Amino acid sequence: MTGQMKAVVVSEVKGKWELQDRDMPQVGPDDVLVRIRACGICGTDQWITQGVLAFRDFPLVLGHEAAGEVVAVGEGVTKRKVGDRVGVFMSQKMCGVCDFCHEEHPNSFVTSANCANPRLTGVTVDGAHAEYVAVDAGGTVLIPDGVSYEQAAPIICAGYTVWAGLRRAEPKPGARVAVSGIGGLGHLAIQYAKAAGFHVTALTHSADKGDLARQLGADEVVADGAALKSAGGADVLLHTNSSHGAVAKAMEGLRPWGKVVLMGIATDELHLPALALTSNSYQVIGSAHNTIEHLVEALDFVARGKVSTMIETFPKERAEEARAKAAAGEVRFKAVITY
Repeated sequence: MTGQMKAVVVSEVKGKWELQDRDMPQVGPDDVLVRIRACGICGTDQWITQGVLAFRDFPLVLGHEAAGEVVAVGEGVTKRKVGDRVGVFMSQKMCGVCDFCHEEHPNSFVTSANCANPRLTGVTVDGAHAEYVAVDAGGTVLIPDGVSYEQAAPIICAGYTVWAGLRRAEPKPGARVAVSGIGGLGHLAIQYAKAAGFHVTALTHSADKGDLARQLGADEVVADGAALKSAGGADVLLHTNSSHGAVAKAMEGLRPWGKVVLMGIATDELHLPALALTSNSYQVIGSAHNTIEHLVEALDFVARGKVSTMIETFPKERAEEARAKAAAGEVRFKAVITY
């Protein structure tokens, strides 16, 4: 397919998200062309825009939290066909030739950090804040019937992150799970933990989020680790907010052999209570996107009505407004742009 399309372009560091005409991407071998219908705004998109993270030169088309349908397939593609409803995620393809790739790890967020030349949607190559994107077929996941593109889009990154983190912690049946931070990640973490059958405690200092946390499935809501301990403690702490400063305080509520899963990206340093860490045999786990199996599971929860994303949608013509509102924390909880 040839022609022009609309794409949201960031021309420079701290630049605005501007809707521009661009050539449609061409489909290469093993690629699929996806007509994007919805793409969420991730914190990574904001950090790249602000220059906090840098992977390539501007101008950029960001976006790795997307959903749409396949409209063309390249040579050699067998796992996708025209008409498939798919999600487009970040860790699209590993280079296959570096030392890390030769160790034959499954594709995950760890690939993004260790592969010598990964193909990362919206990061190292143009992304899905556009009407069309060409990606390796392996960088897509099927969206279950009945799940809208707008609902699916945040699951492709935010939902994937929290469910993969909970799975990585391997909580035992009947475990108590605490969620620190009720935002884009946290509101989903509460739902996933409850849907999986765990006792869920939400940690938040925001009084207006207490009732919401209970509506999302939290059994209890507390303000800090001391209150968490008084409420029975937690075997797993899912830390989802964008500051590491709250981790040590929240850990006061961990039970012996408890696990902390870090999944909210932040720039501040992490300081841990060494004596408590050693004495209680705590584990601190870093986790983002793990195997694709976890993304499939995360979408299935949505399809079964167990998890729902709280979103505010914006047409592509209002992309900069969506970015600005999300950056200011004025969206509850995920901004999704439709294309």
